[in-house]
Amino acid sequence: MDASRNRALRLVVPVTALACSLALLSGCSDSSSKSSKPSKPESSITQAAAAPAVDSDLQDDYTRVIKEVLPSVVQIQASSDLGSGVVYDDKGHIVTNAHVVGDEKTFQVTTANSEDALSAKLVYAYPEQDLAVIKLDKVPDGLKAAAFGDSSKVEVGQIVLAMGSPLGLSSSVTQGIVSATGRTVTESRSGGGTGATIANMVQTSAAINPGNSGGALVNLDGQVIGIPTLAATDPGLGDSAAPGIGFAIPASMVKTVADQIIKNGKVTDSGRAALGITGRTVVDDRYRASGVAVVEVKSGGAADKAGIEAGDIITGLGDTDITTITSLSEALAADEPGDKVKVTYTRDGAEQTADVTLGEQ
Repeated sequence: MDASRNRALRLVVPVTALACSLALLSGCSDSSSKSSKPSKPESSITQAAAAPAVDSDLQDDYTRVIKEVLPSVVQIQASSDLGSGVVYDDKGHIVTNAHVVGDEKTFQVTTANSEDALSAKLVYAYPEQDLAVIKLDKVPDGLKAAAFGDSSKVEVGQIVLAMGSPLGLSSSVTQGIVSATGRTVTESRSGGGTGATIANMVQTSAAINPGNSGGALVNLDGQVIGIPTLAATDPGLGDSAAPGIGFAIPASMVKTVADQIIKNGKVTDSGRAALGITGRTVVDDRYRASGVAVVEVKSGGAADKAGIEAGDIITGLGDTDITTITSLSEALAADEPGDKVKVTYTRDGAEQTADVTLGEQ
């Protein structure tokens, strides 16, 4: 398989610098205590001797979590793409990214405990949130579901482990921290992305590489707190991945979507606000993005009820200026169905406003 076509992503954060720093500090303490200078107080020597024990405790935590969670992380092979997934329940349901499954309906799944591929079928893909659920045709003995954590308890600075199949290297584990929470991110459609705008993403300092998408971002309690999904790109580097800026879909959203798919075969309550329009970005006389032209209005939708028509150009949502379809999607991601917002738009060159009660996507 051509590795360049792998769509899945992973998170990696080097710990070498931290480990070396601790080693140097420990070494300096040891060296100075053996010098010709007067002996250090007993408390200083005790602190220096305790440092390796802290390292050992953290290493034990890593090892424990890996043994606990890694068996629940699988490799997913479509006809031409490779990704990762997380075992969701004991019935063989596996949650992953929609961009991992793409347009495929059948898959080969490899668990961490076996090299034998298991067949699986798509239950439902929800590109709007870049999530999907597949189901094993036959559940093997010992298949273990992962435990999903509480997204509200995720904090900046938490140590996290990423598990998946970066570049096809199955059962790989890397380490990083939570850099931020509550990010709203829009995926690119290039490279197999769904173009989804996703709110409340967990930002991590880890790097993203093909192969880990759909895998697990895990805290030291052995709970999945997110599904690694995409990396930021840096236009200054030719749109290559920006080091140290990766994003994962929070566990709360994963559970909300997966539970609906498993129960109903589809997403019935997205929780995503919508205007009920089809739009496109328009530019001004200087070819600068200047708003979103309404191409089509959904009958009975939020915009239709507020009197917005095809041909109007939306320039504001609440206090947010709207210049592109992406900025409109990101502004809507901060709202919920049922929220009332002021929409600013132009019609025949004249600016108007409308109070809109948002619908659901």
